[in-house]
Amino acid sequence: MLLMSLDSATAAELLKGVDAKVVQELAVELAHLDADGFSRSRQSLKLARQFCNSLQTNRGFHLNGFLKEVLKITVGDKKTEHIQAGIQELLYKDDPFISIRSAESQRIASVLESEHPQTAAVVLSGLPTEKNSEVLSFLDWSIRVSVVNRMSGCGAMSGEAKRRIAEVVCRRLEAIATPVRSCESNPQDTLRWNGGAGGLSPTLVAAKAKAAAGQSEPSLRKLAVILRNMGKEIRDGLLGFIQRKDRRAGEMAADLMIVWKDIPQLADRSLQRALRRIDVKKLALALVKADNKLVQKIKYNISEPMAVVLNEQALLVSAYGKEDIEQARAEIVQVLREMNEKGELAFIEE
Repeated sequence: MLLMSLDSATAAELLKGVDAKVVQELAVELAHLDADGFSRSRQSLKLARQFCNSLQTNRGFHLNGFLKEVLKITVGDKKTEHIQAGIQELLYKDDPFISIRSAESQRIASVLESEHPQTAAVVLSGLPTEKNSEVLSFLDWSIRVSVVNRMSGCGAMSGEAKRRIAEVVCRRLEAIATPVRSCESNPQDTLRWNGGAGGLSPTLVAAKAKAAAGQSEPSLRKLAVILRNMGKEIRDGLLGFIQRKDRRAGEMAADLMIVWKDIPQLADRSLQRALRRIDVKKLALALVKADNKLVQKIKYNISEPMAVVLNEQALLVSAYGKEDIEQARAEIVQVLREMNEKGELAFIEE
């Protein structure tokens, strides 16, 4: 981030004497920051985008502009070529979806529509929250149900399997960009589903929703976390579909979007708005024996006068029992759930 905020000459001066391997690692971080949408200033965003554009597979891998100038001044022409190859290898080993993440959402959706829902789920799991929500919005509604239901299990997939899927999807994205070029994969690489995801029948969609509804609470929790990160319209549509198949499971999924331990993941502004709606006495009671990270998150987001009152109330709650504490926490969580239902909460996902 520091390098992104500097001009190339200053950055090069800062890196003088730094080991070439460290320079390579810094270059990798630049690409990741841009893929994650980092922006501190117009200058840093422009520089990061320039570097990221140089990494696109369909353009060949060439360091240019800012980074090339820094590398040449820092390590010389001979080492720059070696670093180029190392950066590409490290990038795709660490994040096989980096090229997909920088593609247009509608183009990604057009490729995923003809893939097996599991393939689409793996790809979407590798994208930032805002990006996967945008891609989902371009998918046929019936496909979303099947894809979202599978996203909760993608964490257990091996890195090699993810890289294989990313390679196939990248080839198909390139084929869309350059239609004259054939990019058909080998039979063993084919990840398409018989009939394509677009061929989902209403019966099969209903079966997928029923399967989601029949999951255990831990599985529903995973599904709920995925749903809460989506746009309100998509989230509500998918929730409604599950509720029509199994009302209890749908209600559980809605509740499991927000639980007490999620508070540290709330964006500061969202939490500040929520705290203004919560009674200080209830808050003091709820924080008894609470996780330190959660307590610090709340204290960071309250005003000085409220902090004084909270400390005073904390001295008066020692007589209350475990059930009272749980009840206070439940009331606070309910406030958060009501806000989330209205689309008023934002999360910083880990």
